[in-house]
Amino acid sequence: MDRLYRLAQAGETFHAVERDGQLRRAILEHGDVFGGYRLGDPVGGGLAASRVLAPVVPRKIVCVGLNYKDHATEVGKKLPPEPLLFFKPTTAVIGPGDTIRLPPGVGRVDYEAELAIVIGRRAHRVPAARALDHIFGATCLNDVTARDMQNKEPQYTRCKSFDTFAPLGPSIVTGFDLAPRAVEAWVNGQRRQASSTSKLIFPIDHLVEYITFVMTLEPGDVISTGTPPGIGPLEPGDVVTVKVEGVGELSNPVADE
Repeated sequence: MDRLYRLAQAGETFHAVERDGQLRRAILEHGDVFGGYRLGDPVGGGLAASRVLAPVVPRKIVCVGLNYKDHATEVGKKLPPEPLLFFKPTTAVIGPGDTIRLPPGVGRVDYEAELAIVIGRRAHRVPAARALDHIFGATCLNDVTARDMQNKEPQYTRCKSFDTFAPLGPSIVTGFDLAPRAVEAWVNGQRRQASSTSKLIFPIDHLVEYITFVMTLEPGDVISTGTPPGIGPLEPGDVVTVKVEGVGELSNPVADE
């Protein structure tokens, strides 16, 4: 298992791999990390001397709504018969430590802790049994949502798409498997969300099959798999952390725009 970071240091942006407790530069073999990499020199100063960026800049972020039964109950909606898909734009992506900015006049804005998977191979109509062949790894995503706006519109594009509404990171963990993983959200040190991917309505291998029947996913694309119960509002001055078992912790401060 590797942890793959995208770092900025001394005016340079590069990928680095944490393996066996050491952080080394990734030497790309075919143009990007999805084409293979090997380990290079140690990263001077490690993570402490670097700015940790979102680990990938996806072409597409495909999100799944209402994918935990208890979350559907808490928002008063029926369980969907099929996965409910929506997009977040790449312009919403920020990295660890970057500020979630609350837009003026939109009302309540919520955190939503999610496990996200990163596609590593071009995926077109991939059967569930082969889903893992196309998953590069896993990361954390906060599906920040303008809740008041969502409640008055029939679709999710506008309420999910503001700049800074897709914190992503801090790294991609390779060697992903379908074992259950705890998913949590913490705000100012208090746990607000807690569940497990064992409670997904539509499991991850099914999501890969369902989504790739509709659209081709390219290396670097992200599927965010849904949020557990416990959603709630963010306020200026908050610090929100997404924790995914075996994947990592993604923290971001909150401020008014």
